[in-house]
Amino acid sequence: MSILSIILGVLMIVGGVCCMLFPLPTFLSAGYMIAIMMFIYGVFGIVRFVRKESGVLELISSILAIVVGVIAIVNPRGALAIDGLVLKMVSAWLVVKGFINIIVFIRERNEIKGWGWGVAAGVLSIIAGVLCFIHPIITALSVGIMMGLFFVENGIDMIVFGAALNTLDR
Repeated sequence: MSILSIILGVLMIVGGVCCMLFPLPTFLSAGYMIAIMMFIYGVFGIVRFVRKESGVLELISSILAIVVGVIAIVNPRGALAIDGLVLKMVSAWLVVKGFINIIVFIRERNEIKGWGWGVAAGVLSIIAGVLCFIHPIITALSVGIMMGLFFVENGIDMIVFGAALNTLDR
């Protein structure tokens, strides 16, 4: 098992470096990955409904996930629409997160030392969110690079984990 973890870690690092070298294609492929996940989610949701482990609302949600997933997989514009939605979600999340930071840190300013840094982080998050709305291409490149960093970091974790397993086996 330790060798497999190390091999997977190396592959993840190679994949992460490729994502960082080619961030726009990485981002554009995310729509297909999300579409495939939606399809799989829908299939499992229907199985859960048939087994009587869920209700009608989850069945409706599962059917909708399958339909949207298939449309996005079959029609390239569907995957591109999902990519565009991801951009808007990242932008909105940054803005909402920023406002929440500001509210929480101002409300708790008597309890938290250095609360001004939390407010400043909230303001920066709002600015980043607005910039993401204004400059979607830069956001797409950033998401591709972040995905690459995520894979590299997880690849390093897998190698360390595999090496630790290897020493425990001895």
